[in-house]
Amino acid sequence: MAKDYAKRFYKSKAWRECRAGYISSVNGLCERCLERGRYTPGYIVHHIIYLTPDNINDPDITLNHNNLEYLCHECHNREHFQSEQDTKR
Repeated sequence: MAKDYAKRFYKSKAWRECRAGYISSVNGLCERCLERGRYTPGYIVHHIIYLTPDNINDPDITLNHNNLEYLCHECHNREHFQSEQDTKR
């Protein structure tokens, strides 16, 4: 779920168009799985540099294809929750 400061951005036409274009450019496949030779449908467009209140209005961060990665559900959860799980052990 998007953080409050990012909800407006994720509903914007600019994001919807950027997202659709990016998914098409990577053929709808999870980029991390593809690196391992697996063909897994993507699930979410992930920002490599995480969005923050300080950069949410910077299109070089938010709408730049070089800062995006299409991930399957498993890879996205691993990205966001792996380190959190490691610290609980």
